[in-house]
Amino acid sequence: MSDAELLALFKEEGNARYAFDQIVRTYGERLYWHIRKMVISHDDANDILQNCLVKAWNGLPGFREESKLYTWLYRIATNEVITFLKKHRNHRFQSLTKVSQQLSETLASDPLFNGDAIQLTLQKAIATLPNKQRQVFNMRYFDGLKYDEISAILGTSVGALKASYHHAVEKIEEYMKQHG
Repeated sequence: MSDAELLALFKEEGNARYAFDQIVRTYGERLYWHIRKMVISHDDANDILQNCLVKAWNGLPGFREESKLYTWLYRIATNEVITFLKKHRNHRFQSLTKVSQQLSETLASDPLFNGDAIQLTLQKAIATLPNKQRQVFNMRYFDGLKYDEISAILGTSVGALKASYHHAVEKIEEYMKQHG
């Protein structure tokens, strides 16, 4: 179903739950992996996804269709990740470097991670990036989003996103040289 069909179905009397289930089936896995790339932990990603879906359910009646449905859901998920990472960092009074190191260690010990050594090194390199650069890199490199889509999700100019992506790539390349 297209976004328009899903939204029309959601607005029909008695079909909201079914339509939302279809939205979750259509976009849930992509949202999960977007979140998972940012927080690494499967359990944290599941919790954040559930929060995202609750906010989407509550916000869907007021969705103005000024953006694509997936862009709107992606923005909710991204904001939930940012909130989680800030709480995680502030709750334990840790520096961003320490949080990045913790994410890297979590990835290395995650039984669900089945990548090879190069993939593990890449993920560790990504975990060392500042939050904004990590988001932009993941959205552009792994999710294949265009800069204008990322701009709509993050509320940042395309120029700033290109700069963030460029700096992220340089840092990842440097990390890979040192650890690869």
